Amino acid sequence: MSAQRENFDTKRVKRQTAATFFHVHLVSDSTGETLNAMLKATASQFAAAKPLEHIYALTRSRAQMEKTLAEIEASPGLVLYTILNPELRRLLEIRCSELQTPAISVLDPLLHAFTDFLGLEQSLRPGAQHQLDDAYFKRIAALDYTLSHDDGQMVWDLEPADVVVVGVSRTSKTPTCMYLANRGVKAANIPLVPTSPPPPELFSLRKPLVVGLVASPERLAQIRKSRLGGMNAEGAADEYSDLELIRKEILAAKRLFAKHRWPSIDVTRKSVEETAAAILTKLSARQNQ
Repeated sequence: MSAQRENFDTKRVKRQTAATFFHVHLVSDSTGETLNAMLKATASQFAAAKPLEHIYALTRSRAQMEKTLAEIEASPGLVLYTILNPELRRLLEIRCSELQTPAISVLDPLLHAFTDFLGLEQSLRPGAQHQLDDAYFKRIAALDYTLSHDDGQMVWDLEPADVVVVGVSRTSKTPTCMYLANRGVKAANIPLVPTSPPPPELFSLRKPLVVGLVASPERLAQIRKSRLGGMNAEGAADEYSDLELIRKEILAAKRLFAKHRWPSIDVTRKSVEETAAAILTKLSARQNQ
């Protein structure tokens, strides 16, 4: 390969791996949570993209919009917005067009699809999703339940749960349950401990979906060693991170799940969000039977 070609390839690799910083303006007549979530989901698909976020929440007056537009002009970049007021939308769109700045109304495709499908008009209420409705109180109740039923607490009160997560130590039971609770799902979790049997209450449940979590022994050993190191407790519980003992734990857990026909999820390569999504899918399928 010629020196010129090598130099070209090197420059190309550098361009691909170097971080690309850019301004993103999130303009919302509500809290801006929807825009923030959509930005993160989209930017995650571009490893080198590093958005510099400018957030303008509760933009509901012309004066607020004028101030926002001045900041957009000072730091040009992408504009993502959720503005329902027609006058403010037009003001934003016209000015962004003049600045030759892309402006995207992220909810428009969904709102138009709902309007066409349902044959109903939009309410045009900013922040309607954040009102204190039944869904809000359901989420708060789920969070309260999940916190009080974490790590094997209150096993006599598992029947009201939507989901009971079971697994050996360090399979992300607690964060998974907290994520589910944020979705309004009452989730309890029961640890499987080699030195003691699971609580008998677990085997008589009727309403909750019981889901087992497993992971590769090698991964668990690594996580447990790191956990002990962070607690300055290396050597204090060698069996906790012993690979052969962990293999036995996982095998016993899998046998338990199979015996009781509980669905199981391997979390080795899954994020908490992916594990929770898999559980929600199973819960939905069960409820729709």
